[in-house]
Amino acid sequence: MSSPTCSCAEHVRKLTQQASVMRREIKNLRQQMDGAIRAHKKQMSSLQSTLTGYKHQEPAHSVNSSPAPAQIRQLLEQGRIHTIPIGYINSCFAVKNGTPRQPTVCSSSRASLKIQPSVFNNPEHSLVGLEQYSHIWIIFLFHKNGQMSYKAKVKPPRLNGRRVGVYSTRSPHRPNALGLTLAKLEGITEDTLHLSGVDMIAGTPVLDIKPYIPDYDSPKTRRDDTNREYRPASPSTDSQMPLDLDEEANGSERSSEPSSEIRACSSGASAERFGSGDVTDVLAEVKDYVKQQQLFTESPEDRQTDSPECASVTTTRLSSSSLKFGCEDYGTIAAWVRAPPVSDLDVRFTANAEQELKEFVPCDSTDRTRPKFRFLKGAEEAVEAIRGILSADPRSVYRRTRCQDRLFFFTLDTADITCWFGDGFAEVVRVKPMQREELTNVV
Repeated sequence: MSSPTCSCAEHVRKLTQQASVMRREIKNLRQQMDGAIRAHKKQMSSLQSTLTGYKHQEPAHSVNSSPAPAQIRQLLEQGRIHTIPIGYINSCFAVKNGTPRQPTVCSSSRASLKIQPSVFNNPEHSLVGLEQYSHIWIIFLFHKNGQMSYKAKVKPPRLNGRRVGVYSTRSPHRPNALGLTLAKLEGITEDTLHLSGVDMIAGTPVLDIKPYIPDYDSPKTRRDDTNREYRPASPSTDSQMPLDLDEEANGSERSSEPSSEIRACSSGASAERFGSGDVTDVLAEVKDYVKQQQLFTESPEDRQTDSPECASVTTTRLSSSSLKFGCEDYGTIAAWVRAPPVSDLDVRFTANAEQELKEFVPCDSTDRTRPKFRFLKGAEEAVEAIRGILSADPRSVYRRTRCQDRLFFFTLDTADITCWFGDGFAEVVRVKPMQREELTNVV
């Protein structure tokens, strides 16, 4: 009778894998405990300072619940304010899973914001004049973080696990869990704002809204205004004079009315400009570029001087990547934002998923026999939204790199969507209406 084959090596390999997984889990638990301890200490310190402030108050102050003007001024100067949400977002995204991380990822997403009557006696009065703007800034609270802990370095999903400082990212895990997003204002109905291009889930507390004004908020506009401010007035003669790169002429006057749309910088922006004033703007940009190139090609020996200020400049070597032309000269961003190590995914739909999606009717439809969207205006808009969400890969770095399961579930408006991820693509395999219980929770 032959002896059984020894499988000790296989057992050792399995045990080694299990031990490795256990080590990672223990490390994660330690990190969570450290974060919880830090958060607990900060909360206790804040509570202690608050109690100390109450201890030094006069007994008469306890009768009146509202603080005195002097106390309010002191709290404002210390930066200790009590925030009150002006409203809560009603969005086509019910949960965090599948919600785009940036508003431009899914421009067809829709939401609404109703100003709370507890903030103003007449909420609709606070929105008078806002209809003149096409976009608004929304300051909100990341209310679904789950914990108040935060770290100085984070791992943005687009960096695929590499750590950078939290203030160089838009991570929701921050000392003050505040978010800022730019949304398109589709319309205003009494005390309700109708928005598109949002990246917030339903129930998000909104702290403030402000109009987006390109003349103040766009670095491109700021630069153009600066150039116009220092340009000499053009002579009031009809004679044509040669234009030198060292001379700057007047640009076309900027309209006094607010812009109705955000003008994106593109490679063809210069080619779309018209008028003699706009041509001088292009020549001014060329002049800036030529000056940068001359500074780049100039040798350090030619730039030596006795001045200490100039001497410090000579120690800084310019690289060819620092040369900017056109819209690149309006502002600077991290290179990984436009060229991340994680590329966009190709999005596909199975025939069954396409058919299921066509069963949904628009939000303004009166058909009660078919599933109906609450925000989206039809299947075409839903397809555009799904493509935007999945092409940016909404999975976390952990799920992307370590999880064996490639299935992914998320909710868009009133649809539950099932997809799976392959190498370089995402495929939608099922689109089902949300159950009545889920719809009740969202509403």
